[in-house]
Amino acid sequence: MILEVQNGSFGYPGQQKILKNMNFKLNKGRILAVLGPNGAGKTTLLKCMVGLLDWVEGKSFLYGEDIKKINARKLWSKVSYIPQSHAFAFSITGLEMVVLGRSAHLGVFEQPGIRDIQMAEEVMKRIGIERLAGKDCNHMSGGELQMVLIAKALINSPDLIILDEPETGLDFHNQILVLDLIERMAHEEGICAVMNTHYPTNAISVSDETLMLSSTGEYVFGQTKEILNEENISKAFHVKVAVNEFSYDNRIVKSIVPISITDHKGGRL
Repeated sequence: MILEVQNGSFGYPGQQKILKNMNFKLNKGRILAVLGPNGAGKTTLLKCMVGLLDWVEGKSFLYGEDIKKINARKLWSKVSYIPQSHAFAFSITGLEMVVLGRSAHLGVFEQPGIRDIQMAEEVMKRIGIERLAGKDCNHMSGGELQMVLIAKALINSPDLIILDEPETGLDFHNQILVLDLIERMAHEEGICAVMNTHYPTNAISVSDETLMLSSTGEYVFGQTKEILNEENISKAFHVKVAVNEFSYDNRIVKSIVPISITDHKGGRL
């Protein structure tokens, strides 16, 4: 077990709790998809899991140790967090961005050395984006930038990688590139990956477990094939859906299609 959340609850001051009594465990080589409607607390959950926000109640544990008691350098050498992609106020190349991933291993005034640059080049080559080394991040497509940010997260060989909406805004081609990379990281390299996503079909295609939040703070957690069913999705999103399954190229492919809006009791409007 890599990460465990025990009785985690969170609410901003003066507001109701948006996360209530969260309990779940994450294991090596597994992919967890986090889904839920807008405002349900998906990004908040990711931040609380790794200590970027403090639980109001409950705790997160990394290898059995309270995350709030772990030295920052030690924590971020084992955990990588990739926020939603955004533009940068300054010019920085793909290689320079990946090298920034070594920050947790450098002193306050220490500059990256030759070895750090070599590590960045190696990880970019490993995931097939060495062509982006000299390209300005502000001039990259959304897919290119997302791959660079993943390379930045991988440079330290983390045990746990957290991705906040890694495929949002990407076309089908780049979504598949990113999802394939996440799947390889977990299932071939043994990294535990957590991805917050707006796309149930993407979750059902790559994730092993799913945690689905509702707008009222409740959640369901378990194996993806059991959680991502028509009933649970309808309750969480107030949308009637159809879960389709078909065979393609000797594998079973599932897709989740929204049909109509429902009321909060599951009936159609």
